[in-house]
Amino acid sequence: MRRHLRLPLIFVAFLSVALLAAAAHEFRLFERGWFNLRTWWQPSDQGMDLDRYRAVIQAQPIDGLDDDVSALTFDPERKTLFTVTNARSELIELSLAGRILRRVTLVGFGDPEAVEYVGPNSYVITDERQQRLIRVRLDDDTRTLDASQAEQLTLGIGLNGNKGFEGLAYDSAGKRLFVAKERDPMLIYEVRGFPHDQPDQPYAVQVVQDRKRDRRLFVRDLSSLQFDERSGHLLALSDESRLVLELDVEGRPLSTLSLRKGYQGLERTVPQAEGIAMDDAGTLYLVSEPNLFYVFKPAAD
Repeated sequence: MRRHLRLPLIFVAFLSVALLAAAAHEFRLFERGWFNLRTWWQPSDQGMDLDRYRAVIQAQPIDGLDDDVSALTFDPERKTLFTVTNARSELIELSLAGRILRRVTLVGFGDPEAVEYVGPNSYVITDERQQRLIRVRLDDDTRTLDASQAEQLTLGIGLNGNKGFEGLAYDSAGKRLFVAKERDPMLIYEVRGFPHDQPDQPYAVQVVQDRKRDRRLFVRDLSSLQFDERSGHLLALSDESRLVLELDVEGRPLSTLSLRKGYQGLERTVPQAEGIAMDDAGTLYLVSEPNLFYVFKPAAD
């Protein structure tokens, strides 16, 4: 009788181990654990030390906004923020305190998921499902933007429904537009040649992948990106992993900011982080669905 019981017990134990290993792989627990151990043993002095950031505004509703916000970008000329909504397609300008300053109707943008400042009065908006990058120009009195009147680029790489282009970041010095594919697979493309700002030059677009960097992303998905012009580092926001990850110029993880309760001064876990932006002073701004606003600043030494 004991021999008959032994086999099912062994099978259950094997199945449990297999399930735990699969879960660890799915949630990138091994990679994240190794990163935490390595940074504890040998802290990096080259990063932004995201773990020093603390929430100074958290879970503040964006008054007057009921639709889900997606993405966030900082405009250094206006000293304001911009986000987009996709339920009722709008480009929304916010103050640095999270107050609505202006609403711009978007026509023909499909499923707008990200917006990125790329120069004075110039932004790129993504259409997630069709993988379109749409460059628009915005004046102070603009109230409507029509995609049919804008410069567009359709990539159509690995089309996968609503798991398409979820985040943008721009390197103004290197003229690179980073485009995040949310998941399945999770990738970051570097697009060169778009937007096209040299009419006297031929239109040439190059799309580059860094597979080594992408393999180092120990997060489950990508919701938003932010490029730091000062260091050349890239910030990657993951909703499912509740994490902001800093990558150096070689794509190596340097530091993290947790979006879970009890970390970074947060009283509650950020429910569904969708966009991150950084101003020229290093302050981080974050929006979460449906309409919550957060601000993080480095703690004083």
